[in-house]
Formats: sequence, C-alpha cells, structure tokens
Amino acid sequence: MEKELSLHRVDIKGGILSPIELQRIIEYGQKLGLETFHFGSRQDIIFPSKDKDGNILTKHDAFDPAFFASETQENISCSYVSIDIFDSTVWLRGTTYLYILEDFRYTPTLKINITDPKQQVVSLFTGDLNFIASPHEDYWYLFLKLPGWEEVYYPALIYTWDIAKVAEAIEKQYETVDDIDELFQFLNENLDTNNRIIEKPLQIEFNPFPYYEGMNKMGINQYWLGLYWRNNQYDLKFLKTLCQFCLEHRIGKICLTPWKSFIIKGIPKESKLALEKLLGQSGINVRHSALELNWHLPVHNKKALDLKKFLVMNFDQNDISTYGLTFGITASRNQKRYFTSIMIEENKTPSAVKDFVVRPTYNVLYARNFNSNTQKYIVYAQDVDQIDLPGLLLELTKTYFQNLGTTEVEQNNNQTTKKEILEIEVYQCKDCQNVYDPTLGDASFNISAGIDFADLPDDYCCSLCEASKDNFQKINLEVV
Repeated sequence: MEKELSLHRVDIKGGILSPIELQRIIEYGQKLGLETFHFGSRQDIIFPSKDKDGNILTKHDAFDPAFFASETQENISCSYVSIDIFDSTVWLRGTTYLYILEDFRYTPTLKINITDPKQQVVSLFTGDLNFIASPHEDYWYLFLKLPGWEEVYYPALIYTWDIAKVAEAIEKQYETVDDIDELFQFLNENLDTNNRIIEKPLQIEFNPFPYYEGMNKMGINQYWLGLYWRNNQYDLKFLKTLCQFCLEHRIGKICLTPWKSFIIKGIPKESKLALEKLLGQSGINVRHSALELNWHLPVHNKKALDLKKFLVMNFDQNDISTYGLTFGITASRNQKRYFTSIMIEENKTPSAVKDFVVRPTYNVLYARNFNSNTQKYIVYAQDVDQIDLPGLLLELTKTYFQNLGTTEVEQNNNQTTKKEILEIEVYQCKDCQNVYDPTLGDASFNISAGIDFADLPDDYCCSLCEASKDNFQKINLEVV
C-alpha cells in the first residue's frame, strides 16, 4: 500500500533479521528518543517522524540519514516467513530464500517479490518484479509490472540461482527496450542463465487467509509465535527483552509480515514455558480475534485505524464471521498494489467544499472470487457513508460464504474452469478450527494417512492449539 515519505524506513531484506540485528535497530531508535516504531507493508521497519515528546527526529543530534533507506530504494519482499508453518510448494526450503537474498548484492529501486503461490501471508503481485515458485524444482515464474509497461509474464521460467542477476539486469535495461520480447532477447544475449520453457501457465488456487498469531506447534519439538499490535506501535523495551530471550535460547531468525506483525520460528519445546511467562509478565495479548488480524492499514494513519475499530466492533457485536477474508483501507487508489479480498477506498473531499465540514464517503471493492491474486477488483458500492459500511460489508461477506468452495482456479490468461465439489468427513478443533483429515493423517505426531479419528490415541491433541481430542467435532467439509 501507500508509503509515507515523512516517516523513516529501515529496509529488512526479505523481512528476515536476526535478534542481534533487530536489537541494533531498537537501540538506535531509543537513542533517538523513541519508545515505539512501526512495521511496514513491505516487511520493513518504520521510524515515526517525531519522538515521544513531539520533537522532529531529523533534528536530533544522533539522527543519521545513512541508517535509513533512501526514497528511491525498495525493500525485497519474500514469503520465507510462511515456510514450515503454512502450506508451501514441496521443493521450497527456508535456505532457498536465504541463498536467493544473499545473491542480491545491489540495492533495488524496483519492488521485488519472491513468493510461494501456496501461501497466503505475502502477496504475489504487489512488486514490480514478481518471482513466483513453479511446480518445477528451482524454477520460478516472473510476472512484470514495470512502470510504464503493460503487465506481462516473462516468457521463460527463471532458475533460482539466476533470480538476482536477472532482476538487476531488468532494472538496468527495461527503460531502454520497447517490450517483453526485446527484453527477453537482450537478457538471453547478455546473461548466462539456465532458463526453462513454460509448459503450463501459472495456476493460483484460492485458500482462506490463515490465523497467524499466538503460540503454535512447528513439527514435533518446536513452536512458532506470531505477535501483533493493533495500533502498529511496537514497544521497544519489550522487543529488546524478546531479542535477548531469542539469543539466550538460540533462536536465530525473526520474520516480519506485510500485515504489520512478526513471527518467530524454531522455538525449542523446552523454551516454550519460559517464553509464555515472558509474554504474560509483559502483558502481551496473543489471542486477538481473527477479525483483528485480517486487516491491512496504511502506517501511522489514525483515521484508518479508527475506521477499522468501528467496523471490527460492529462485526463482533453482530457475530459476523470473516474467516478467510482480508480487508484493506486506503486513501491512495492503486488497484495494482491492492492485496486484500475487500478494499475500502476513502474518497477525497471535493475542493469546492473544503471550507466546510463534510462527512467522508467510501467506495467498497472486492477482488474477483475474493481472491486478491486475481488482480481484478469489482466495484461493489460507491460514495458510502461510514455508518452504512457495516451493512454493506455484511452482505458482501454473505456472498463470499455462499460461493466458498464453488469458485474457480484463476489462471494467468484469466480463464476459469469449474471444478467438481466433493464433501469429505473431517474432525475440527472447536477452539482454533484446525482440521484432522483421516485421509491425510497428522505429520506433526507421525500419524500416517488412513488412520480414523476414533483410532487416534487418547492423548492426541490439536497440532495448533494443543486442545484435547474430545475438543474435536465431526463436520462435513466441501472441497474442490
């Protein structure tokens, strides 16, 4: 979404940093008199423009412009954060992302996304160069949204170890060529790459947005923790203490998400209790409603935050479910950069009435099939008063649930194919809605496929929230 240039940005390549690196950033923020900072939509860190006393940050004696990214610099976004905890392409590993990011020895001025189409946390198409994992091991689709160009797929799959040099070459040359064919010819003649023919167009299935907060199991002997502040003001003292905890317990990576939150993976089983104690003593809430977590707001925008609070409160009071949906609020319209199922656009006040108090109005748009990766948005309502937004969104969520399980698979040529709907019997945890499917088993507990729920051991528990076996209920699930 929009970038506020009055704020000061620290780029975090791929949204991945070590506790020591985060500690260094925190200590510099404290040196500037800050008590909090924000996370940005491209997995970066945002320093506010003023300190806690209202003093302008750039006038502080310790302010160093070199510490921050320039206005022309862009952070590389990637879905490393989702690996090992959410669905992923079978050949992708965390080390794959790390090696690719290490290959970037230059500072990009184009937005670069490196993502897995199986996950939902990091958007696939919000970059200028969007590398998307293909079914072929170590090969990626490349979707270009270059400034001044028509959106287009690169006509070959890119090899993992060529991503950085291809991105750098495109950045240097795209303004000197006329179209994708000329760019393709230039790269083939001037780069030694290991391209592969595209046998099938990219297919992206819609999956509901995941719950990414709280302490959750990761394999057998590890956990992952997701933390979220609804106001996107992260307390530096707590973060510094958390970094020290990570160092003491040999936790090597902290991952930022585009949803203004962060995830810590690889927490040893023996460290779980100590971490829960630290969170409790610090008064940290790790069980926000899913209604809170599926919103994307501009950084440091109180008006957008207040609107979100109003809508979430209304949803909660009316017991509205938004499971799987995502929402965004924006005052800067750019559908090519949206990545939520439903977008609420604030309309600008007409200049002719700027001297009068005018209630703001909003437009409501939704992605085709409610899948933001279709990159196609449909206008649902225009010039809506704030008081009418909850009712409109309620009707829109009903449409979503009515069509859930009957929508199509989106392909790169925007053609859709109806799929047969099947109904299977599964068992769902009442607390976190995690599902045990007998046809798949549960790899977290070494339970192989084909084991009926009744035959599970009595001490079996939910792999996400650890609720007991008797907390599961039988449901029929529609699948396509």
